Amino acid sequence: MNTRVAGLRPGGRSARVQAAVHLAVHDLTEQHGRAALTVPLIAARAGVTPSTIYRRWGDLADLLADVAVEHMRPETDPADTGGFASDLFTWAEQYFEEMTSEVGLGMLRDVLSATPGVTPRTCQCSAFNAAQIAVMVDRGIARGEAVPEVDAVMDGVVAPIVYRALFAAVPPTRDDVRRFVDRVMASATTR
Repeated sequence: MNTRVAGLRPGGRSARVQAAVHLAVHDLTEQHGRAALTVPLIAARAGVTPSTIYRRWGDLADLLADVAVEHMRPETDPADTGGFASDLFTWAEQYFEEMTSEVGLGMLRDVLSATPGVTPRTCQCSAFNAAQIAVMVDRGIARGEAVPEVDAVMDGVVAPIVYRALFAAVPPTRDDVRRFVDRVMASATTR
C-alpha cells in the first residue's frame, strides 16, 4: 500500500531518493525494456535499498505509476494560437499524439495498473488535463469567445482519446480528434 500523500512534492533527502529512483526507472527501461524491471534492479541502480522503494511506493506497479504521472505533468501552458477553437485543437492533437504513442500508452497502462480504482494518481492525471483546458477556457473568455465547460472538453475530447487508445479495436485518428473538438465546440457559449 502506498503511504505517500498524493500531490506533495517531497523535499531534501526524500526528493533526492525520488529523483534517483525515477532516473533509475528511466535508464533501466531504455536499456532493458519495461518487462525487465524489478524493484531490486531499480534499487541497485538508484543506490537505495529495495525496502526504501517498497516503503515509499508499495510495489513496482505503484512506482511505475508514479513515474508515469510525473511524465504526464505539463511543463508549460497550452499554446496560445489566438483563438479558443484553434488552441483546443492544437492541444488535443498534441495530447492525442502523446497518449497514442507507445510511450504514452505505456504510461496510461502504468497509471491504470497501480492500485485498482480511482486513485490519487488517476485523479492527478485528470487534474493536469483539466488545468490545461481551464487555461484555454480562461483565455477564450478573456477574448470574449464562445467556450465550452472544462468538463465538456474532458468528457468530449480527453475521454474518447484515452478510451479508444486503450480499448478500441481501432485506435483514434487525427480525424477523430477533429470531430471530438468540433462536437465540443458546438456546445460552446459566450460567458
